[in-house]
Order: sequence, then C-alpha cells, then structure tokens
Amino acid sequence: MTQLDLFASNQEIDFSEDRKLAAQLPSGVYFGTSSWTFPGWSGICYPQGTTLAELRRRGLELYSKHPLLRTVGIDSSYYRPLDRPALRSYATQLPDGFLCVSKVYSAITTRCDPQTLAPNPTYLDPSAFESDVLRPIGESFAEHQGPLVLEFPDQPHAPPIAPRDFNRLLTGFFSAASNQFKYSVELRDRSLLSQEYFDTLQRFGVAHVLNFWERMPQLGEQFDAGADTSSFGVLRLLIPPGQRYATRKRTLEPFDRIVEVQRRMRDDTLAIVRYFAQLNKPVFVIVNNKAEGCSPLTVKALAQELVGSP
Repeated sequence: MTQLDLFASNQEIDFSEDRKLAAQLPSGVYFGTSSWTFPGWSGICYPQGTTLAELRRRGLELYSKHPLLRTVGIDSSYYRPLDRPALRSYATQLPDGFLCVSKVYSAITTRCDPQTLAPNPTYLDPSAFESDVLRPIGESFAEHQGPLVLEFPDQPHAPPIAPRDFNRLLTGFFSAASNQFKYSVELRDRSLLSQEYFDTLQRFGVAHVLNFWERMPQLGEQFDAGADTSSFGVLRLLIPPGQRYATRKRTLEPFDRIVEVQRRMRDDTLAIVRYFAQLNKPVFVIVNNKAEGCSPLTVKALAQELVGSP
C-alpha cells in the first residue's frame, strides 16, 4: 500500500447534507451507480486522494458509506462469471441489507459469437445459467443479490431473430430458472419490444429494464408500452439516445462533474420512480457516468428533485 493510499483511507467526507436528503426518500427507492472504481469521484463519494488501487481493493466498502447510494451495479459479471472468492470479497465490504444489481454473464444472453457470428451453444441455457451464475451467487452472495440483469446485446451483423422466437426462448428459460432470485431483462435491440414480450415477462414476474441507451426508445416511451411487468422496477441510465460509448467516455472523463444535464431522462426517471413508489414497489435506479458526466452527482440531483416535488 502506498503512502497516498494510507492518507486517503484516513479521511472522511461530510455526508450530513446527503444523509438528510436520504432520510426523505421513499424507503423502496434504491439509487446507485454503474460500477464504482472511479478515482474522479474523490471528494464527491470517496476521500480526497483515493487511488484506483484502493478502489479495486476496498471500493465497495467506501462506496456503501454514501447515504444516497443504496445499491450498486456490478457490471464486470457480464464479461466473466464472478467466482466465489470474488463474491465473498464483495460481501465482506457491504453492510447488511445492501442489495446489488448484477449483470448476468454474456455467454447466457448473446446469440452468436461476436467475432465469428457462430451460434452460441449456451445462449439462454438454463443449465449453464445455474452452474456459472446462480450457484456461486447462492453460495457466496445471496444476501446481497438484488435484481439480476440479463442484457441482450444488439448484434446487427448476426442473423436476425424474430420476436416470436425470442419470446419462445425466454419462456423456456424462465420456466426452468430457479425462483430464488429476481430477474430483469434489458434489450439493446428495439425490434424485440412487443406486447408479447411484455406478456412473457409478466407471466414470470420478470422486470423489463427501462434503459436510457443509445439505440433504444426514451424511458417514458418504453414504460408507456407496457413495461410494468413485475413486483419491482429497474432503470439503467446509461448513454443518451443517438450518442456512442467511446465519444461519451472521451468527452466526460474523469467523471468528476455534471457536463450535460439530460432533462428528458430526469423527468422520465422521476415520473417512473414516483409511479413505483406510489404502488409500494421497490425500484432500482442505476446511473452510469456517461449519462451526464458524474453518476453520484446525477443521483443527488434526482434525489433532490424527487424530494422537492409532489
């Protein structure tokens, strides 16, 4: 550990204002960020001088001290399934009752190999889902596991799948999946949004992830199409429609300030959160830096508006 690490870990941030704000939020509203290893949040979320090395080692411990951050998105699990030691390490850093929104390993949700476009044998395979994803979570992380997000990427160069065939596969998958966990589906292909899709999710109590993303309809449009399909809600505020990941990352780093307020995104989010709160349904709102520039500050702005409006 470097001298800077020692210095950073001994400082405290005054969260008194955030604590008062958090106390006014509905109990079922869980705001959080997409991942947590951003040194640019020093002085906002972490003590000044906090390093990337320290965040990789004990970032969740520091993150969970912020009163407004009641959940967190675990994105790394999309690229490889998290093993038991990694999950136990996360669990030891989190307080009791803190729930995470975790992405499911992409081998479960990707139809074709991204490089060769060959069919993926584990696509929507319940057995692979159980062994690679659910079993390690059940043994090492169950008390901290909130909604699991099955993100289905857009694969424009792969052979297309008809919405009816996709819904048939979803039906078979969720019919066989364990009922121990909460599931949610995030689409990146807008052609798969249909009434039959929403009916399928509702049949199994699965949430549709309302995603603010570059090639999906606006949040309000998705919600109005019939997205209330479960006993809980999930929103993921990622990248403005029409924008691209690489450009946003280059423009917004080091993610230490709001660069561009997304007014429609905020208005839609607040309306949807109020809807779930009125029905006493928990709702998880995960914010990415590439939405506005600094996700903890976007969370604070949303909380302030939620508390300050009817």
